[in-house]
Amino acid sequence: MKYHPLLPFVAACSLLTSCFKEEPLNAECDIEAVYFHLDEPLGTFYQLGDTLQKVLSDNTDVVFNVRREPAADLSLVEPQLVLTPGASVTSSARTVDEATGTVRWNYVVGSQDKQWSRAYTVSVVPTSRTVRDTVAYDFENFELEPQKKKYYVWHDELNDGQWGNNWATGNAGYQMSMGKAPADEYPSVPLADGYDGYGVKLTTLSTGPFGAVSNMRIAAGNFFLGKFDVANALTDAMKATCMGIPFDRKPLKLQGYYKYTPGKVFQDRNGKPVENRTDAADIYAVFYRNEETVTTSDGKTETRPVMLHGEDTKTNPNIVAIAQVAYVKPTTEWTLFDVTFDYMSEINLETLVSRGYNLALVFSSSIDGHHFQGAIGSQLCIDKVRVVCEKEE
Repeated sequence: MKYHPLLPFVAACSLLTSCFKEEPLNAECDIEAVYFHLDEPLGTFYQLGDTLQKVLSDNTDVVFNVRREPAADLSLVEPQLVLTPGASVTSSARTVDEATGTVRWNYVVGSQDKQWSRAYTVSVVPTSRTVRDTVAYDFENFELEPQKKKYYVWHDELNDGQWGNNWATGNAGYQMSMGKAPADEYPSVPLADGYDGYGVKLTTLSTGPFGAVSNMRIAAGNFFLGKFDVANALTDAMKATCMGIPFDRKPLKLQGYYKYTPGKVFQDRNGKPVENRTDAADIYAVFYRNEETVTTSDGKTETRPVMLHGEDTKTNPNIVAIAQVAYVKPTTEWTLFDVTFDYMSEINLETLVSRGYNLALVFSSSIDGHHFQGAIGSQLCIDKVRVVCEKEE
């Protein structure tokens, strides 16, 4: 197996996960990471960090975006897989979509004890720059999560008209504590009577006895661009929300429609009522650099990927702009929000074109929900979200 320079970073922050709960270690059959080794990676990938992905425990569809005219012949490139100990690839197949240039590898990974297996797809997709001055996010495309069918997931429209998986929620974490709940009673669910078609309904809910034991008594309804790492949901909840996706236009405004009703009783993390405090929703966007150069202990410099999490989505030093709805006023009518990105530093146009910035859009029914504080019953509904970008010639 060839060495990838970012592997030590992934190894340091990843957790071993299992395909099935409460199975012996030799029953693991996961792909933990996928990477590509190229002599000149930046001729094919936009950023060095794009060549490697840590695979979340509930993800079986791994997508790499590359330049529209990659320097390497992708049909001749093979992804490198990092498997859980003892696991092995039992079958593989490759297909090439001549129309789009997309290359897909289908793998089946078997466990060491030969009792379990799991199917994965790794795709390399040539990606064009965003050409629209206004990027629209409507919420008409959703389905039950394909593997467990316990909760809803949403799909966004990509530049080529295909559907992506860039919207994330904490529903997978809620499933760990309230696994018997119907899909329509999760914190983040589709809303049939949105402002225009379907919207999204976010509700702060109790996590029941299991949540009380783990001192995570509530789950705020949340909805964000990025990924939710269920492996961290109990051990490091702040790290579970991985916020942001590559974005290659300069955002100027965040717009959309909302309704909000706060719950009746605000409670702290210990479940005790807090007098004279009313819950509040959170609506904001963050634009940030997705790589940074660091100096290692031996004096060398290396480039590392940057991802925002629950504890630093508004404070990370790589942030260049924030658009924040200062006060989400309670209302039972659909109400417009329209906020401007406040830039703290200039952007680099070359870095922008090379997808060196991420955009995170974040919506939550309880502003302190990531600290497990809020009011049960708080409900935020959103629809027709737009990111207005600077016009380009």
